[in-house]
Amino acid sequence: MRTHGTLRLATRGSALARRQASLVKEALEDHRYEVELVTVETTGDQIRDELIHRLGKTGAFVRELDERVLEEDLDGAVHSMKDMPTEQPEELVTAAVPERGEPGDALVTPDGATLEELPAGATVGTSSLRRRAQLLSERDDLAVEPLRGNVDTRLEKLLAPALQDEHQERTEADKERKGNTGNDDFEPEYDRTTDEWFDDLSELEKGALGREIETSYDAIVLAQAGLERSGLAHYVDYQELPTSTFVPAPGQGALAVTARDGETARDIQTAIDYPRSRVETTVERTILAELGGGCIAPIGIYALVQGEHVHATVSVFDRDGEESVAASRDLPVETHAEAAREFARDLADRGAAELIEGARDDAESDDDGVSEEDKPEGK
Repeated sequence: MRTHGTLRLATRGSALARRQASLVKEALEDHRYEVELVTVETTGDQIRDELIHRLGKTGAFVRELDERVLEEDLDGAVHSMKDMPTEQPEELVTAAVPERGEPGDALVTPDGATLEELPAGATVGTSSLRRRAQLLSERDDLAVEPLRGNVDTRLEKLLAPALQDEHQERTEADKERKGNTGNDDFEPEYDRTTDEWFDDLSELEKGALGREIETSYDAIVLAQAGLERSGLAHYVDYQELPTSTFVPAPGQGALAVTARDGETARDIQTAIDYPRSRVETTVERTILAELGGGCIAPIGIYALVQGEHVHATVSVFDRDGEESVAASRDLPVETHAEAAREFARDLADRGAAELIEGARDDAESDDDGVSEEDKPEGK
């Protein structure tokens, strides 16, 4: 319910989620709204060490937020659109889709290497079935390993091995420096002491130094929008992966504000909805809903408004990236939702439905075969 004219919006508690919710808050405040952000913990946040595709039903990162809205405890909720299930309760609407951020993926490496420059057998981290399939489709010689955590956690996991090795080398060099005090012929390996080197590290790098290493990653893949919104993009080297081959997840880079259908939803829409982003994400989510892949199949869907048409690109893979069904089509803006459904039906007939069904069977096998050591600690 509204309290003294203040819009109370739910957000997840991660640093990135709160940054994204703050973007919505600022946009609404520009339209003279008072906004309060309320942190709500979700199922997806509670299960920290499990792969996203094993979290059960879709919506692991949004359900609890929307429940607070449906109970009229809060006015709305801010979501990453790619986390949202395609089906919503009747009384809940997507009140606004603000202007979308970068939709694509970024390959992050410690040394700035590109995907093409990674050595054979390099280990790449990702929690996404789609990214795994697309990586293996481009480079079947890579070892793609699971990676979970917030953006800063994932970056720390990538940077930790090299930084910890350098710290060890510098520590040994400090000992040698001290052992040669007074020796005018001694030339130290490093100009600065370990403490001086440490003081110049970023908070991200300092976090990586203290992280326990389970897997040494040569690269990781993240959503570019998340990397940029986290404020960490300028601390790392990354390659923007082309959306033509690394077709993004539906809704990637977009935010959504959900609310109960009614005056509040209409007010939010009038204030901050960006029609072009709404059309693009509607096409993407309509195709996903029609295909029925959810979070169990490697599916990339990307739509871009171009004049009177929406250029839609879809790629559906098997889990190992060996088989795929891919196509692009220009859809009329005026009938974009129905045209998207027709496009999806054509893709299903061309073999996409078979790939998705195979992925569903694989997912059920995974669930049946999860060992105790694979389950989240304490769950």
